[in-house]
Amino acid sequence: MKKNHFITLIIFIILVTLTATIIIYPDVAFKGSTRGLEMWWGIVFPSLLPFFILSELLICFGIVQFIGVFLEPVMRPLFRVPGVGAFVWAMGMASGFPSGAKLSAKLYKDGELTKLEAERLNSFTNSSNPLFIFVAISVGFFHNVNIGIVLAASHYLSNALVGLLMRFYGKNQPNYSRREKTPSNRIKHAFTVLHEKRMKEKRPIGKILGDAIASSIQTLLMIGGFIIVFSVLNMLLIEVGFITQVGKIISFFISKSSIHQDLSTPFVSGLFEITLGSKLVSDVANSTLLQQVALTSFILGFGGFSIQAQVASIISEVKMSMKPYMIGRLLQSVIAPILAVLLWKPLYVDRLASWSNHKTITVINNFTEQHFHIDSIFVIGPIITLTALYIYVLIIIYRIYIQKKKPQF
Repeated sequence: MKKNHFITLIIFIILVTLTATIIIYPDVAFKGSTRGLEMWWGIVFPSLLPFFILSELLICFGIVQFIGVFLEPVMRPLFRVPGVGAFVWAMGMASGFPSGAKLSAKLYKDGELTKLEAERLNSFTNSSNPLFIFVAISVGFFHNVNIGIVLAASHYLSNALVGLLMRFYGKNQPNYSRREKTPSNRIKHAFTVLHEKRMKEKRPIGKILGDAIASSIQTLLMIGGFIIVFSVLNMLLIEVGFITQVGKIISFFISKSSIHQDLSTPFVSGLFEITLGSKLVSDVANSTLLQQVALTSFILGFGGFSIQAQVASIISEVKMSMKPYMIGRLLQSVIAPILAVLLWKPLYVDRLASWSNHKTITVINNFTEQHFHIDSIFVIGPIITLTALYIYVLIIIYRIYIQKKKPQF
């Protein structure tokens, strides 16, 4: 059988099996769908939309290029990417998955990065945002904000280490590292770059803003589809026992180690989707807290097939390779749990030892109530999502109306 025929057969079997499973377990599919939808329109959409729109505007008006001139001496030697990569890295950390992929693809499309630089940048700039780490995982799942400090430190530090390692990616290729001429007056050069970029932009401000909103919402709609699909897939795999059976196989291999066997099933689930995987890890009562945190660090570093599919969809539009991104995920999934174990004592054990139990509980409660009230997020989030979708529909209608009014020749 030819390779292409074999792939066609595999796709056929998977899709037919998935469809049959949804028909057999419609309640499970519906539960997974609503769970994914609630996550998307309650948290993902309202948290990513402002960053996506702002990023588009900053790039269009040359502000990103302006910042890149000053950060070139830092980003080029360390990561072999231009200074604009610092903006992508910062926005990726602040807004979360898959912002790094979207911005890397955007800057490559605009000619600010070579293909190799964009792929190298994409490998370490996709990360979880602090809101998810501290609110959803630390407070929501583990009910302990101090765990968030360990998770955040291991996650973002491992991101940086992956970036340092990936600087060697493609070293035998011609555009491994471009040599930029060092300007005599960096401030003047930065302003010149800013001005030239702004002058090249011929669209009016209203059109720029409308395009930024439309592009951002289109990306978020795609992300929402992936979240729902993988949420349903994960729930179905749990229902039919696939994840449990694979977990038993993994449990057999780790039975001789000190790792608790109950963590095997959450591990498999986390490979598909980080939220459910992290939740299942926190529910394991027989394991040590350190093992739970290390496994959660692994899940955050790997990113899950759901996020990897989102990244693949985004970068495929500009024909960027997925290989360096996957290498980065594998590296971070190894480095992050090691860092979590190394940072456990100074960032968690020693911190708790310096506080009384009463004071620790008070700080955690105040942090949760005053800063991150989860219920209010789920109430406000859908309102922001529906409002943005309403604006998006108006923009589409306006564009259709304008298009019809243009004279036809």
